[in-house]
Amino acid sequence: MRVGLTGGVASGKSTVSAILADLGAVVIDADLLAREVVAPGTEGLSAIVDAFGAQVLSADGALDRPAMGAIVFGDEQQRRVLEGIIHPRVRARAAELEREAPPGAVVVHDIPLLTETGQAGSFDAVLVVDVPEETQLQRMVSLRGLTREEALGRLAAQASREDRLAIATHVIDNTGSLEDLRRRVSTVYDDLVGGRSTL
Repeated sequence: MRVGLTGGVASGKSTVSAILADLGAVVIDADLLAREVVAPGTEGLSAIVDAFGAQVLSADGALDRPAMGAIVFGDEQQRRVLEGIIHPRVRARAAELEREAPPGAVVVHDIPLLTETGQAGSFDAVLVVDVPEETQLQRMVSLRGLTREEALGRLAAQASREDRLAIATHVIDNTGSLEDLRRRVSTVYDDLVGGRSTL
């Protein structure tokens, strides 16, 4: 059972991911893999240096994320170059981890840009963690220390809430308490486990 998990910034997707792992799902985190495939000594990091130059490296030879961000933020062409290096490597590593999962497992691919990268059709189910945009803004300002303008910029750089909801087979509302969320995720997970036998 291959499941895609996504949600907008500050929607609580990481919390849902952790709950699914607690329930027994095999969770493959695209953000973690994106760091892994460009770690020092990797072919991915070499490709980034070839494309952008050594100024994107920190003193210890690792990717300098703020320097990289300064180059690609607001420059769609440069961002596409970076994504062209990272995304295929992340997908290859995710496929490798999926092959290692136990038979019959619910394998959840935690992918922040699932909507933007058009991958929804490759999963048996897509879970979208959903909150109103105003809630996202409040969380980014209060929990992450962003200004409202910075938070609005982050929202504008992602797929719209409507676009995310359009690809969902299950919507997980995260406007209540952590216990509310845990109960909703458990219900969805039970549906997924029950659906394995019908695939």
